[in-house]
Amino acid sequence: MIRAERTALVLLAAGRSRRFGDADKLTIPYLGRPLGLHVVVALEAVPFCSRIGVVADTALDLANCGYTIVTNDDPAAGLGRSLRLGVEAAAQFDPDAILIALADMPRVTATQIYRLLDDADGDAAIVASSDGVVPRPPVLFGRAHFATLLAAQGGHGRARSGAARASYRGPARRIDRHRHAGGSGKAGAWLTSRWPLRSGCSRPSPLRLPIWR
Repeated sequence: MIRAERTALVLLAAGRSRRFGDADKLTIPYLGRPLGLHVVVALEAVPFCSRIGVVADTALDLANCGYTIVTNDDPAAGLGRSLRLGVEAAAQFDPDAILIALADMPRVTATQIYRLLDDADGDAAIVASSDGVVPRPPVLFGRAHFATLLAAQGGHGRARSGAARASYRGPARRIDRHRHAGGSGKAGAWLTSRWPLRSGCSRPSPLRLPIWR
């Protein structure tokens, strides 16, 4: 178990949202509030040691929600850049783990996050949500993986590292635990090969992920 008080939240909110044209996707109304505020409200009572919001061209006011704002001035460089910027900011708070979440996933719940934290088994932990088939964000990384996350670059958070092994823990819990025989250098490739780290609305859509309510 890793305590929420020793965990930094990094909320990625700098996607280009090309499928929405010129619209600011995160401010589009969805079930009574802006799309990007659903996860913010859902996690507001979780006592993270810090909350980092990585943004680009959005009017969503994460600063007023208690987030330290990091601006991705080159969102076209891909999600890996946002990931690296967020981890850099979060690491300054010396957390035991970093939770990576996407702002366009409105069905994330605090219960889900506490289950990820409960299932983490130390510095080498990687614990992800799942749709019952493959790992999905939010995902929790223990501190042993911070250096690899800081090497993230390009489209889907790719880091220069080898493959990771994963074992699925079953659809009832919707949690995947990932163990690394080769150490923390495996985390980046897992982001690319096992987790479709996307902030767009291509299939499977973040709006339809069957994660906990």
